[in-house]
This record gives sequence, structure tokens and C-alpha cells, in this order.
Amino acid sequence: MTALIACETVLLALLTLLVAGLLRSHAEILRRLGSPDGEQPLRATLPEPGERAGAAPARDLAGTTPDRDAIQIGLGGTSPPTLLAFLTTGCTICHAFWEDLRRGRPAEVPAAIRIVAVTKDSSHESPASLRQLAPDGLPVVMSTDAWNDYRVPAAPYFVYVAGGEVQGEGSASSWRQIASLLGDAIDDLAYAHERRGGERRADQIDRALATAGIGPGHPSLYPAGLPGENHPNEEDRS
Repeated sequence: MTALIACETVLLALLTLLVAGLLRSHAEILRRLGSPDGEQPLRATLPEPGERAGAAPARDLAGTTPDRDAIQIGLGGTSPPTLLAFLTTGCTICHAFWEDLRRGRPAEVPAAIRIVAVTKDSSHESPASLRQLAPDGLPVVMSTDAWNDYRVPAAPYFVYVAGGEVQGEGSASSWRQIASLLGDAIDDLAYAHERRGGERRADQIDRALATAGIGPGHPSLYPAGLPGENHPNEEDRS
């Protein structure tokens, strides 16, 4: 009897740990998706050019449509800004995004930004189901390679591409969160361009001075004399 009670106690303890772990995992998922009462805005992931390991430059999409036609969408430097919506036919939140897109273009996404839905290929998704969900006029690319190229962790996931580079990315449960992602990315990109423009102007000035034979320490750069020099006063000069 004592051994049976001890065994039951151990099993109960293990079950308690298992339930606690499941609850923590569920809470973490809800936190990342954002609750309807207090959604947290996404932050654009915009490091300095060349600092985004494995995420830049953006890669073109190649796959098939739900009608099994081949499709390729360019995302190079001359391509229009694009919001890639990585969706599935299975998740509940994805269905909400599909339904919103079927009702028309979301007001939260600027008109200049192209929207492209990206699903996995026919080994993971049903083309027939996609034909029922996909809105008219919205490009849908079925490509598991694209999910791997952009390292999509789970659906729904959104990637903003502009200038041939990934400017922002993250999970979202509403278009309001996506608008926050886009706003941060667009503002940061404008700031980066402005700063790079200032650096280019400084480089141009340095090159022009070097061409004229004016470098660091040149007397023309110091009308009052080089810093640290002892300058005689007017009486001494006379």
C-alpha cells in the first residue's frame, strides 16, 4: 500500500509539471500574438545596411498559383515596396486575414505597397482550399522555398521588402499591428537614406578638397592659424 501511494504521488507530481509547462507555452503563444484588449505594436527590424545576417537582400518568389500555374515575383531594388503575407489555410488567425483581404485592400496598408500572399506548396497546402480563400486580384504564391528563404517561424508572419532588402518583419494578429510594423520600417528607412545622403555629401567634399591638394592640416583650413600655435599680438608684429 505504501509503495502504491508513493507511486501515485510521483505520477501526480509529474502530471502537475506537465500541465504547468503546457500553460506556460500557451501563455507565451498568446503573448506573442497579442491579446485583443491590449495588442502590442510590432517593431520593425531595421539594422544598418549589411548588419542583417541572412535576411538581406530580399529573394525573389518562385512557385505556383492555386491554379497550378507557374509564378515568379521579383523583389529586387527596382521592384515596388511589397508586403509578404505568409499565411496558411489551417490557422484561425490566418482565416481572419484571408477574409479581410477578400473584403478589399486593408486601409492600414498604404496604396503604394504591393501585397503578396505566400503559402507553402501543394505538399503542405490544398490548392482547392486556397482557391476558395484567396481574394480576386491578390497574387498568391505557393512556395515552401520562400518560407525557408525568409526563415518564417510560424503563420501568420509578415515581411516588408523595399529597395531589394527586408526592411521589417514579424508576427501579427491584426492589421493594426502590421500598420505599426510598416510605419516603423518606412520611418527608419527614410532616416537611413537621409543619413547616408549626408555621408555621401561629406565624402564628395573630402574628394574635392583632396583633388585641390587640400588635406588635413592645410593652412587654408585654419585662417586663424593651426590649433595650438602661439600667435603674436598686434604689438609684437609691429
